Amino acid sequence: MNSTIQNQYTPDYVSPPGETLEEILEEKGMTQAELKQRIGRPKKTISEIINGKAAITPETALQLERVLGVPASFWNNRERQYREALAHQKEREHLEGQVSWLERIPVRDMIKQQWIQSYPDKVAQLREILNFFAVASPEQWEKIWGKTLSVDFRKSARFESDPSAVAAWLRKGEIEAEEIVCAEYDTNKFKKALQEIRALTVESPEVFQPAMVQLCADSGVALVFVPQLPKTRTCGATRWLNSKKALIQLSLRYKTNDHFWFAFFHEAGHILLHGKRDVFLEGQDIQDHSKQDKEKEADNFAADLLIPSTELMQFLQSSKRLSKEAIEQFASKIGIAPGIVVGRLQHREKILQPSHCNGLKQRFEWTQFNVIKLSNGKKS
Repeated sequence: MNSTIQNQYTPDYVSPPGETLEEILEEKGMTQAELKQRIGRPKKTISEIINGKAAITPETALQLERVLGVPASFWNNRERQYREALAHQKEREHLEGQVSWLERIPVRDMIKQQWIQSYPDKVAQLREILNFFAVASPEQWEKIWGKTLSVDFRKSARFESDPSAVAAWLRKGEIEAEEIVCAEYDTNKFKKALQEIRALTVESPEVFQPAMVQLCADSGVALVFVPQLPKTRTCGATRWLNSKKALIQLSLRYKTNDHFWFAFFHEAGHILLHGKRDVFLEGQDIQDHSKQDKEKEADNFAADLLIPSTELMQFLQSSKRLSKEAIEQFASKIGIAPGIVVGRLQHREKILQPSHCNGLKQRFEWTQFNVIKLSNGKKS
């Protein structure tokens, strides 16, 4: 048959391809019995194809091409499109009964962050959420993300985190990490990178943020910055995407540079000190004693890398009073931002009042595209 027939019978993606076959037979004045004789297939098979009860196999498609002149590719595509349409219909019927699951997911907040698109149709919105999480169904979401979230996250003593918001934040981190091309993880390179990153604490965000990402990537660690959703209440997370690529995810939950830098080096400590199967989510209370020990180890790692204990002890012993000037001089001597020293004296050493010397800290905020900037370009 010529191309006129091909153009005349544009596939209807819902109706079975047998309807098209029946139309062609009527146009050619050919009965099912005659078609059966010409292709050597049982009449029952022809009838089942026309009624949508049997599929057009690749073998049958070739036979129809010879007899009717319609390319086998047409019949194969027609059959594939029909089966896909049936699958979509079946899936929609299944998902229609699960749209209430969306109430558990922070859909509006994810739309506001432009992580997903908004759809007026509930089923379409559900599909968008499943695509975001890379799962086929809410049941699979529970198996994958429910298992991930079963780890003893350190939940805030004052506020309760929303597990679904945490899952969305973690998944966004994975998506961002996929875009970062990393070298194979190398412990020695990562240790060296951390020393170079430590020197960046005195730089502005537009300098240190891209440099951090590149230095980490060169040593096999994807570093991503993802704003937290409401009720996430998490400042950072660490996990391994595979045996050769680690992920550090920061949220900028606490806006000051002392918290920011401590959070980063704390996560880096998990990578260097702990196993590749562990998942660490920071900013919460942990009940598991082994996890508590690991968190303390990461805390000590970050504290000592930023401000070596021997240097700090010498400073405290030689300083008659902890003035801003003395802190700035000490910070300059050891090569870090003075706000980090203030945070250490306030939170870890507890020898400086929380309200003192905060003018030495810098405050950060988000711009578009997960870029950090100084709040109003000023210190706090």
